Amino acid sequence: MSKLVIVESPSKIKSVKKYLGTGYTVMASKGHIRDLPKSTLGVDVENNFKPQYVNMSDKRELIKELRAAAKESEIVYLATDPDREGEAISWHLAQILKLDMEIENRVCFNEITKSGIKAGMSKPQKINLDLVDAQQARRVLDRIVGYKLSPFLWKKVKRGLSAGRVQSVALRLIVDREREIEAFIPEEYWTIEGIFSKDSVDFKAHFHGNAAGKKIAIANEAEVNTILQGLKDADYTVSDVKKSKRKVQPAPPFITSTLQQEASRKLGYTGQRTMKIAQQLYEGVSVEGNPVGLITYMRTDSLRISEEARAAVTAFVKNEYGDKYLPEKARYFKSKASAQDAHEAIRPTDVELTPARVRDFLTDEQFRLYSLIWSRFVASLMAEGINDVVSVDIVTDKYMFKATETTMYFDGFTILYQEGKDTADEEKGDKLPELKKGDSVENKSLEPKQHFTQPPARYTEPTLIKALEENGIGRPSTYAPIVSNILSKEYIERVQKAFKPTALGMVVTDLLKEHFEKIVDVKFTAGMEESLDKIEHGDFKWEAILEDFYADFEKSLSAAESALEGQKMKVPDQETDEICELCGKKMVIKSGRFGKFLACPGFPDCKNAKPLPEDEVKEPCPKCGGKLLKRRSKKGKTFYACSNYPDCDFAAPGVPTGEVCETCGSFMLKGTRGRTYCINSDCPTRIEGREKAAANKKSTAKKTTAKKSTTKKTSAKGKKDE
Repeated sequence: MSKLVIVESPSKIKSVKKYLGTGYTVMASKGHIRDLPKSTLGVDVENNFKPQYVNMSDKRELIKELRAAAKESEIVYLATDPDREGEAISWHLAQILKLDMEIENRVCFNEITKSGIKAGMSKPQKINLDLVDAQQARRVLDRIVGYKLSPFLWKKVKRGLSAGRVQSVALRLIVDREREIEAFIPEEYWTIEGIFSKDSVDFKAHFHGNAAGKKIAIANEAEVNTILQGLKDADYTVSDVKKSKRKVQPAPPFITSTLQQEASRKLGYTGQRTMKIAQQLYEGVSVEGNPVGLITYMRTDSLRISEEARAAVTAFVKNEYGDKYLPEKARYFKSKASAQDAHEAIRPTDVELTPARVRDFLTDEQFRLYSLIWSRFVASLMAEGINDVVSVDIVTDKYMFKATETTMYFDGFTILYQEGKDTADEEKGDKLPELKKGDSVENKSLEPKQHFTQPPARYTEPTLIKALEENGIGRPSTYAPIVSNILSKEYIERVQKAFKPTALGMVVTDLLKEHFEKIVDVKFTAGMEESLDKIEHGDFKWEAILEDFYADFEKSLSAAESALEGQKMKVPDQETDEICELCGKKMVIKSGRFGKFLACPGFPDCKNAKPLPEDEVKEPCPKCGGKLLKRRSKKGKTFYACSNYPDCDFAAPGVPTGEVCETCGSFMLKGTRGRTYCINSDCPTRIEGREKAAANKKSTAKKTTAKKSTTKKTSAKGKKDE
């Protein structure tokens, strides 16, 4: 009889089977196989919050197959993902397959490599019921909030809304920030920039304060004029020159939150997109014909690094860059006190698999994310960078100016990687001439500049994730879903790269703040996360946590229902500068089944409506000459359709160019990457393109096979020579 290994993702099957060898059957659960029912609460709140799990309807056939395979197997190993959710899936599998809970058959793979799988299989354990309870508590909490609070929002605001336990707090952060921006009163201040010269070399220096070095803040034009008057015909002397070396430390390797932040800054990826690509890299891609997991598990909050991986990086850096690029002593990073520390930091499984080496085997987005992970990890263990810093004080009898120059002395880790920033770096300063104390310098000009303080910036995806992490809200697996949920419910919208709450988001947040303060309270939510962690460590019983939460929640819900009986919150329309040509009123933005559109607020007296200006396309419909509109399908894909629908049924995945195909006479389209192509999928040019792509793919596969063969021959020759 063979041994059955059940993983979560089907894409792992090939890799795991290859490394386990004969005697093993590998199957996938394809994620969860049981869950709470969709149509009812599914939690018996009167009976210790007992969840009522049901088999997922789309997994019926799979469950039959798993049961049949388990029945014919010597032992069943549960190898779902190594986190709370994975532990819960293993527990559900054990329940469905009627496995003995006392058997040590739970295995975890921190990386999908030969060594990672062998290590996991060598240490089977019992299912960790504390982990299962922590995940179960989270699921039941979220179900209670969602199923009790969402209908309340339907009645008091509008149908189709949802309220999540964690997403509501994230939304509050965005709304509170917007209110800060709205209430912000700019304050005036001034700076003075001087251009100085020494030995025919010009350089900048900035006004600092009085001659003794005390800083002076310039509040208005009158104050700046007083200072400029005091500087009239002044002599300028160098009063101090300080030279120092400043060490620059590398950023630690990625954890889930920092990976999502940096991928957003540098690659423009959303959190969901980042995690999807990272999952692919973890589960394994085909490199030279062999499935290889390129990174360790990507849901982690730990900065721990295995000594084996550390030694491999040391050897790599020494060989590639030399000893001077290694730190004087090994660098260790400290995880946050709240970190679960279940897994290592996110790192490449084999540092020798450089981005350049695997480039031909990855998609563009896989390559870009892998390069980011690989570079950050290697750089984190390299020598620090060193900058030369020169600071110069220039004084008159009354005032002081300061000039700074920063130059690189030793690049260190920056030769490979530098962390992205959410705000602009400080100026490095001009190249300074050789200056010493007592030198006289010539002042060539003084330029006063008026400034105004700026309101706090709106959250972007990286800064929101950072705020959630710093406040202890959510955990590594939840950051991406939080953002996607509040975006999909239209509680917030992207303005360039920043998040702005919609009128709906503000109404919902205000309603929750007034009647369900704990649900949107940052400290309460962070405390709940800590309680879930304590359940995981066996310190709390999950039912007790739920009992405490539910008692207050039920009171709040009952009080809110009574206070708002018969009332409905009005969501104000978003007014635009577009004038209704029929009645002269300012048009407002409405939402319909096909997205947002402009409508006259005078409805029903005035029924004028039209597309949003940004949804209109300059090119006319090639079929009837009407306006083309940018639309999104139910799956989120962009397409272009005629505004005269249903009279005109033109729709296409690209924008018409106004030209016709020379081969078949159909319309030509322009794709998102600027490539033009014929709309007719049966056009010979399209068929030829598909054939060429298939040929290229076949050629690449042949080259890979040949390369693999050459590698084997070289390896065999090396062994023979030995």
